[in-house]
Amino acid sequence: MKTIRVELDERSYPIYIEAGALEKLGQICSEHRLGPRVALITDKTVEKLYGSQTLAQLRSAGVDAQLIPVPPGESSKSLEWLDRLYTRLLWAGFDRDATIVALGGGVVGDLAGFVAATYLRGVRWVQVPTTLLAQVDAAIGGKTGINHRFGKNLIGAFHQPQFVLTDPELLQTLPERQRFAGLAEVIKYGLIHDERFFTQLETTWDGCLEDRKRSSTIIERSIEIKSEIVSRDEREVASRALLNFGHTIGHALEAATKYQHFLHGEAVAWGMLAEAYISYKKQGLTAQDFERIAALLRRLPRPAFPPSLEMEPFLEYIHRDKKARHKQIWLVLLQGFGKAALSGVMEVDIREAFEYLRASS
Repeated sequence: MKTIRVELDERSYPIYIEAGALEKLGQICSEHRLGPRVALITDKTVEKLYGSQTLAQLRSAGVDAQLIPVPPGESSKSLEWLDRLYTRLLWAGFDRDATIVALGGGVVGDLAGFVAATYLRGVRWVQVPTTLLAQVDAAIGGKTGINHRFGKNLIGAFHQPQFVLTDPELLQTLPERQRFAGLAEVIKYGLIHDERFFTQLETTWDGCLEDRKRSSTIIERSIEIKSEIVSRDEREVASRALLNFGHTIGHALEAATKYQHFLHGEAVAWGMLAEAYISYKKQGLTAQDFERIAALLRRLPRPAFPPSLEMEPFLEYIHRDKKARHKQIWLVLLQGFGKAALSGVMEVDIREAFEYLRASS
């Protein structure tokens, strides 16, 4: 089993990667001595696919495991569902020796992780990501949180898991749209960190998700990059902020369309196109590099830019972004491949990029 470590002193942890790794969950939990009780939080879609199998794995290790399902989708990342999960845990008598296992995609990981960060002032937790986006990005780094009506992920905490168990076989049941959405985060790593990786994606794009060897290589390299960055900057005070490339505009697109039009990765793809455009206009990204970026993003299936989306509501979410400081808008911009920096921009730059996206659809 391949293991990549996130090095954070006493909060360090392994990411285990292996096809069929879910069958070893009970064994690994025993090795990590995670305690006698587990709350398995998952969504109702994943429950039907892997809920019984995962419960059996946990119980085979002598763990008292209870499954708690939530609805799929961003609507679960809410104060309402946070309260429901607290109530369920308290009612069942889970104490501070309990462990929460998040089985699902980014939504489940964010929500279950925030429960773990705050329930009884913090309990241990484990990530078992079931989507490509979660395996390569969301499950790594300890970011947890829920949404607020004013924007995405505005309430949250950093809380590192005990380990992450990545099983690429789980992606076989993932709808094609979800798999392509996850590739947006993969492209991001090539843009902000590793031009060679981006070039490999360009040249091996067709069928990269169907070929298990190629998809495993993509997953492993993405995890290596994310783990390296998080190990240097756990709390996003420096280099980790670069992982937000495409996310400021992407999050605003998600929120402005009420989380109904885009999957997260799809919104990030549009956000990366917009932020690459601003990089070309304002940050010195060459026309040739911008066209390479735009060309690969065009090969990523995603919903059209919504023609009914209005500028002003979209801008309200931009101004509420977590990175905003003193009414200044901050974006991750590119000077070239692997040359990213957090830069202040003007509202007029966002407006121009918005119109560019509308015209590109």
